[in-house]
Amino acid sequence: MSEPSLHPASKRISHTLFVTQSLFGASQIAVFTVVPILSAQLAGDESLAGVPMTITFLARSLCAYPFGWIMDHWGRRAGLSLGYLAAMVSAVVCLAAVGAESFIGFCLGAIFSGMGRSAGEQARYVAAEVYPAPQRARIIGHIVFAGTISAIGGPLLVAPSGEWVAAYGLYPLSGSFTIGVVACAIAVLLTLTFIRPDPLTIARTYGTETPDRQIDTVRTVREILRNARVRYAILAQVLGQLVMTLLMVITPLHMHHHDHTTTIISWVIMAHTLGMFGLSGLTGRLINRFGQDIVIRIGGVILIASCVIAPVSPQFVPLAIALFLLGLGWNFCFIAGSSLLANSLEPLERGRIQGVSEAFVSLAASLASLLTGVLFDAGGMLLLGTIGLAGSIFLCGYSVRYARRLE
Repeated sequence: MSEPSLHPASKRISHTLFVTQSLFGASQIAVFTVVPILSAQLAGDESLAGVPMTITFLARSLCAYPFGWIMDHWGRRAGLSLGYLAAMVSAVVCLAAVGAESFIGFCLGAIFSGMGRSAGEQARYVAAEVYPAPQRARIIGHIVFAGTISAIGGPLLVAPSGEWVAAYGLYPLSGSFTIGVVACAIAVLLTLTFIRPDPLTIARTYGTETPDRQIDTVRTVREILRNARVRYAILAQVLGQLVMTLLMVITPLHMHHHDHTTTIISWVIMAHTLGMFGLSGLTGRLINRFGQDIVIRIGGVILIASCVIAPVSPQFVPLAIALFLLGLGWNFCFIAGSSLLANSLEPLERGRIQGVSEAFVSLAASLASLLTGVLFDAGGMLLLGTIGLAGSIFLCGYSVRYARRLE
C-alpha cells in the first residue's frame, strides 16, 4: 500500500506548533527558576517552597484527561488554545499574588499553570497526527527539540524581565511572569490563526494501523487500555519519567553537598538538558529505521548505564556523563513511546487516551519529585541509583516480553 500524500497544511501546522511550544516552554522554564524562591518568601517558611510546584503537577495530572476530551470533541485547536490561555491566566494571577504578597493567590496561579501544561504537553501528538504514520516519530522528535530552545531562551529572559518590571516598581523576581503573559498570548494567537484546518480533520483523512476497524468507531478508555501496544507505550513514558525525575531533581543538592559551585552544577544540568532535547531528531530517525520497540529498549539500557554511573563519583565528569545519559534515555523512551501510542489509536480516541497517558506521566513525576529527597536522605545517591536501576531493568524486561508476544 502506498504511503498517504502529505496534507497541504501539515507543514504549516507542525511549524506553528514548534514555535508555540518554544514560547510556551521558555515561559515555563523562566517561571520554574523563581517559583521556589518566591514560594518560600510569600509563605514565610522554606518548608512550603515546594507546595506550588506540587499543586502544578497535580493539576496537570487531573486536567490531562479533560483537555484530551476537549480535543476529541471540540478539536485540537480549541484544546491547545484553552491550555495556553490557562497558562497566561496563571502568569497574571501569580504576578498579582506577588504584588499582594499572597501565598494563597500564588497557589491559585499554580493550578492554572498545571492546566496549561496538561494541554501543552499534548502538542507533540497534535503535530504527529497531521502526518502519515511512518513520519510521526520524526515529527514528535521535532516538537520535543523545541525544548532545547526553551531551555536556553527561558533562563536568558529572567534577568532582563526582572529589570523591566523593577523600572515600574514591581518586585524583580516577578518579571518571569511577564514572560509568561506575553509568550502565552502570542501562542494563543498563533494557534487560532495558523492551526487550520483543525488537526483532527486532517488526522481522519489518514489510514490507521488498525484497518480492520471503522475510523468512526470509538472504543471506551477501558477497552483501549487493554491493548498491549497502548499499555507498553504508556509504560515506557511513565518509567522513563520516573527514573529521570528521581535522579535529576536531587543532583544539584548532591553536588552542593560535595562543594561544587553553582557554575559547575549548571554545566551538569546543561548536559542533562542536551541529552533530553538536543538529539530528538536523531531519535526520530532511529525509530523510523529500527522501530519503537528497539528504541525503547535502547533507552532502557541507557537509563541503566546512567543509574550505574551516577552514584560512582560526585566529581563533575562522571555526573555530567550520567546526567547526559539520563536525559538521552528519557528522550528515547519518551519519543518512541509517544509515537507508538499515536500510531495505536484512532483519531477520535487520541485526545482522551493521550490525556490519560499524560496524567500517568505527570503522576510519575510528582511521585519521584516527592520521594527523591526522602530517599536521598535515607541512602544517598546510591539508593536512588539502585531504585532507578530496578525500574530501568524492569522496562527492558517488559520490552523483551512485549516483543516475544508479537512474534
